[in-house]
Amino acid sequence: MNFFEHQDQARQNTQWLIGLFAFSVFCIILMLYGVVLCGTSGIATGAKLWQPDLFILVAIPTLVLIGCGSLYKLAVLSRGGGLIAQEMGGRLVPPDTVDPAETRLLHVVEEMAIAAGISVPAVYVMDGENGINAFAAGFTPNDAVIGVTRGCIETLNRDELQGVIGHEFSHILNGDMALNLRLIGVLNGILLIYILGRITLQASGSSRDREGAGTLLFGLALIVIGSVGLFFGRLIKAAVSRQREFLADASAVQFTRNPTGIANALRKIATHSHRSLVRSPYAEENSHLFFGSALRFDFFGNLFATHPPLEERINRLDAGSKYKTHTSSSNSTSPRSQTGDSLVAGFAGAEFTGARFAGADTVPPATGTTIKIKPEQVINQVGTVSPEHYAYAHTLISQLPEALQQGIRERQSAIAIVYGLLLDTQNPQIRQQQMEWLRQVESPDLVDKTLHLAGHIDSLDAKVRLPLLDLTVPALRQGSADDCKRLFKCIHGLAGADGRWTLAEFALRSVLWHRLQPCLRPEGNQKTPYTTLGQVWTDCLLLLSALAQVGQTEQAAIHYAFRSGVYRLPGVSQQSMPAAPPACNFRDLQLSLERLTLASPKLKQSIVDACAHTVLLDNEVTIQEAELMRAIAIALDCPLPPFLGKG
Repeated sequence: MNFFEHQDQARQNTQWLIGLFAFSVFCIILMLYGVVLCGTSGIATGAKLWQPDLFILVAIPTLVLIGCGSLYKLAVLSRGGGLIAQEMGGRLVPPDTVDPAETRLLHVVEEMAIAAGISVPAVYVMDGENGINAFAAGFTPNDAVIGVTRGCIETLNRDELQGVIGHEFSHILNGDMALNLRLIGVLNGILLIYILGRITLQASGSSRDREGAGTLLFGLALIVIGSVGLFFGRLIKAAVSRQREFLADASAVQFTRNPTGIANALRKIATHSHRSLVRSPYAEENSHLFFGSALRFDFFGNLFATHPPLEERINRLDAGSKYKTHTSSSNSTSPRSQTGDSLVAGFAGAEFTGARFAGADTVPPATGTTIKIKPEQVINQVGTVSPEHYAYAHTLISQLPEALQQGIRERQSAIAIVYGLLLDTQNPQIRQQQMEWLRQVESPDLVDKTLHLAGHIDSLDAKVRLPLLDLTVPALRQGSADDCKRLFKCIHGLAGADGRWTLAEFALRSVLWHRLQPCLRPEGNQKTPYTTLGQVWTDCLLLLSALAQVGQTEQAAIHYAFRSGVYRLPGVSQQSMPAAPPACNFRDLQLSLERLTLASPKLKQSIVDACAHTVLLDNEVTIQEAELMRAIAIALDCPLPPFLGKG
């Protein structure tokens, strides 16, 4: 099952979740109806057990209460995984932390993110939690956060921590996070009856008269009825979570090729004095998010536990280790050293020129001239992490110049790195124009940092540029939405200093725009997805037309590449085919990418497949073309790891 199938399955599980939720609500209404019926002495007077008017009188307020509770929680959760981390007592780990355990944690998360081709998640540490546990939360890989207990980072060694983080990355890549957040929101409604029962019970304690006794009985009844919601909540969470925990364990082994790492982490949980327990009052509603069982006991027994027994998880990992290589390239290496249209308007008029993008060869080629890869391999690599990718990411980051390793930790230096990536490396005159523009809008200190760090950036392999950009994202997200908007205005100014946009500049801007959406739009961007080709036909044509011009110089070759991609789209025969690839500019292309981000998983798979068949006609691409392909996949929220193969 590939990335897109996992995402689609998660969407189907959401529909199944709604069905279970509806059934549990019906059961709660029936029980509440029975209590009210008995309370009104309906049975004693010989009245019918079924009274439609009474049922409606009970059902409507109950539905309103449960619905409002769920909708309110879902609205609150639209802020993303950071809210969950803060509720759980998490503290955002700053990129420049000096705590050795936190620094090691950030390194592991960064390496996994670069290997997977996703944005480096924000990392939170729950300082008050001594148990060994962790969780991932968010709606998409782009807005994911990782939460880790203090006991986890202080008890586990690097291999074990890699296993735990690999487990959480599986939840990020397999679409589990969004399902888990929706689960929290939906279950909040059916738990409200239980909560109201406890409140009513407490209120009855202040009154000793007959009315107080009645309130006491009513409160007890609500608690009993609410326990049905608690029961169904546990049942739903167990049904959704247990098998996904086995899958995440297996994925962690696949990512690191080191089954003993995660197995030993589970063994330490079994013998640790605090095990994997979480003391936060929010542990119950968030219990299904965690790596290990967060609750001290399971009221309904193991049958409804959110996690499989530790022994079973360990036994499966031990059985798998007999057939897998235990070594991991990272084990032998020590840790490395310590929104809006107005922002898009800058693309207007930046037309494609001739058969290629203007300035497509701005980035100098790397030592390897081409990468060999088949179009089918692109789809298979989306949303995956291999041990080779993980080792590559570890080596890539550890070999960055010290100035860049330090620069990604601090926001102003991270901005300087972004500016340095935009500076022209072939034409000194254009570079001078860019620096003159920058001096007019930025402080002398930031300009000096840009010049200093640009010297290190110029010496990097072309394949390192996108990973370096990703490494700056955690520091850049420390700013406000206005700070991020100002950054993009400066990016537009630098890119347009010579009157045109280059391919490399567009790719950098597109990736960064996507990565910083949690900062630019903290309320989220949850919209109804496009499910049919007709809804995004024009956008697909625009994208494939742009890609066809990347590696071709002759008009006939451009037309052939364009049609090779278009005919990979589902239902293309029902659409109106243009006589030639449509003309477009960078602004139009950016807007189309933002619309295509809202496509359903199945439709995105076809779009990425069409892009791959447009670019990879001969199963061979330059590094610049490959990185553009990655940039577009990233902008579509389809994490694509670095291409490793060389010609």
